[in-house]
Amino acid sequence: MFVTVWEYEVRAGAEAAFEVLYGADGAWVALFREHPGYLRTELLRGDNGRYLTLDRWRTAQDYTDFRARLPARYAELDAQGDALTLAERHLGAFSTADD
Repeated sequence: MFVTVWEYEVRAGAEAAFEVLYGADGAWVALFREHPGYLRTELLRGDNGRYLTLDRWRTAQDYTDFRARLPARYAELDAQGDALTLAERHLGAFSTADD
């Protein structure tokens, strides 16, 4: 399994909207579900508006293929997220140790 991890610092007052956009029934997950190899996303809430997303894919290639398809839709959702956040950082990409 392949996991990509993102960290977000969400603007004060925008937490609910952020959780809708990035949560289990949000627009990001809806887009991911259109692509083979997508498994699930976990949205983790920390202190002071800090969040993590863990996007799980079957393989790194599945994620790469997803990113290559529909770049305009990806950019549109990314812009919506940018409006809700102060900072966004990709923490890394990981594979399960037994793969």
